[in-house]
Amino acid sequence: MAIVAGILWRLNVGLLSLALAFAVGVGLGGMKVAAVTAGFPVQLFLVLVAVTLLFAQAQVNGTLDKVARQAIRLARGNPGLVPILFFGLAVGIATLGAGNIGAIALLAPVAMAAAGRMGISAFLMTLMVANGCNAGAFSPVAPTGIVASELMSRAGLGGMEWRTYWNTFAVQSFVGFAGYFLFGGLTLLLRHDRRRGAVAVAAGLPAERTEPFTGKQWLTLVVIAGLLAAVILFKVDVVVGAFIGVAILMLSRAADEEAAVRAMPWNTVLMICGVVMLVALLEKTGGIQVIVGLLVRFSTRTTVTGVVAFVTGVVSAYSSSMGVVLPTFLPTVPGLAERLGADPLAIASSINVGAHLVDVSPLSTIGALCVAAAPNTEDRHALFNKVLAWGLSMSVVGGLVCFVFFGLL
Repeated sequence: MAIVAGILWRLNVGLLSLALAFAVGVGLGGMKVAAVTAGFPVQLFLVLVAVTLLFAQAQVNGTLDKVARQAIRLARGNPGLVPILFFGLAVGIATLGAGNIGAIALLAPVAMAAAGRMGISAFLMTLMVANGCNAGAFSPVAPTGIVASELMSRAGLGGMEWRTYWNTFAVQSFVGFAGYFLFGGLTLLLRHDRRRGAVAVAAGLPAERTEPFTGKQWLTLVVIAGLLAAVILFKVDVVVGAFIGVAILMLSRAADEEAAVRAMPWNTVLMICGVVMLVALLEKTGGIQVIVGLLVRFSTRTTVTGVVAFVTGVVSAYSSSMGVVLPTFLPTVPGLAERLGADPLAIASSINVGAHLVDVSPLSTIGALCVAAAPNTEDRHALFNKVLAWGLSMSVVGGLVCFVFFGLL
């Protein structure tokens, strides 16, 4: 009900979920308020706040923007390399902790401007930058990766953070580059533009000079690198590391504190936590088993990966992948694996991939930002239709690819 209402009336599904959790649990189920609130994911809330605040600081002080603008010079005038470079840049920024939404918000304006000035198809650029953002989305220090890791840990799949990341990275990269070569990437690679500074000018930068990082921006980069090293090498809890990083940047005045707090995706944080709380109530009342039973009816041990990828893709096309689809479907993994004798990690990976492949659609934030940033020379209506067709088709493609990658292989 909460998901349908959110889709139809464009309301925050998380807030609706919080209200429904209390209405159903206390009003209809006779549960105590404390029993319902016990399902609120406090740890997940803290992780999301810490990580998104750190990268909001990096965004408002210009660090991430400068990283993007510096990096695109590496293409050296070859228009075919520009989409590939933006794919890699999107993967890197998302993996470092900005996540897919943060990465696309940063890169879409620069990428689409570069496409317009260098004669690159806006559709082709959209496919590369959007799939790149999603390819890095499941990093253990990125919001989507944090949500997936927490939910998978609850489902008995703890310690799978990097395997989850690489599984998603492989499929998103495969689909992204398939689209690149299918829609003119090879032709672009052969059309080398030798004009001096062409890529820099395309990004809106002076061709002769690159503006250096400021001291505050260098400090921000050091803090982010320190967080990654602490989490990956020394197993420091990401909440602890991120909040320490936030405190360092605050105390050093490296970023505007109030602007960073305003830049945080509070709607997304509330959406995720609200849906997780409602799903926790659903688990207590046996609702998850009903969903498992429906999926089992249409699946076998081999085909379950394709089925769940298709179903999550269809649902994700009209709702939030991270805030709705993952909290709803990842808890079904243990039941599906047990009843079908399938690999639980393969099912979880199919849910993760299926939910995010369709996010290229302009009905999702990622696709919408790319279409909105398209240059004035581009027919936005035609671009919208192309991106919509591609995004919706990804529910079918996602099912087939996950069937092959995680079912057959």
